[in-house]
Amino acid sequence: MSNGLIIGEDGKTRCAWCGHDTQYQNYHDTEWGVPIYDSRALFEKLILDGFQAGLSWITILKKRENFIAAFDGFEPEVIAEYGPDKIDALMNDKGIVRNRAKIEGTVINARLYLEIENKESGFSQFLWNYLGGHPIQNNWKSLEQVPAETEISKQISKDLKSRGFKFVGPTIVYAFMQAVGMVNDHPIGCFRHDQVKNMQDPS
Repeated sequence: MSNGLIIGEDGKTRCAWCGHDTQYQNYHDTEWGVPIYDSRALFEKLILDGFQAGLSWITILKKRENFIAAFDGFEPEVIAEYGPDKIDALMNDKGIVRNRAKIEGTVINARLYLEIENKESGFSQFLWNYLGGHPIQNNWKSLEQVPAETEISKQISKDLKSRGFKFVGPTIVYAFMQAVGMVNDHPIGCFRHDQVKNMQDPS
C-alpha cells in the first residue's frame, strides 16, 4: 500500500514501519503515540531511544525486557548510584546493547533527571511545558511527510544537552516525542490516528 501504510492480515491499515512482525504491530497498536505523563516512564523511553541511535527500534523492542531487568526497572534513583562494577556487568550482559558510552550516559542522565524531578517542576512537566501540556495533533497524509526533527525537538535537545544529558540529539528527541505521544504522527490513513487523537489529557 502507498503512503507508507500497510494493511495487516486483520484488515487494519497501519504505519508501514511496523511491518508484519507481531511484536512490532502490538507496539504500534497499543503504545506508539499514546501520551505519557509519568516522569519515570518518560525517562525509560528517553533512555531506550538513546540506545536506539544507530540501530532500528525493533532491535531495542526485542531486548526491552532485558533492558528493564538489567537497569533495575529504569528506576533513576538506583541507576544514579551505578559505579564501575555495575557498568562492567552491563557491558557483559548479552541481553542488552553493550555500548559503554550509552551505558555511562544512562547513569549521567539518571542523575540529571533526579535534579529536574526533585528540584524543579518534575521531569514530566519540564518536557510537556514545551507543548503547553498538550500533544501536537498532526494530520499527515503519508509517512513521507513526517519530519525527522522539528524546531521543538531541536529546542528540547539543546536544553537537555545544556544540562549535560547524553544521547539526546534532535532526531532522537523527536523519535522520543513520537513514541510518548507528545506528537501524533500516525498518518490519517492509519487506524490509530483517530484513536490517539481522541485520547484525553489527564485532568
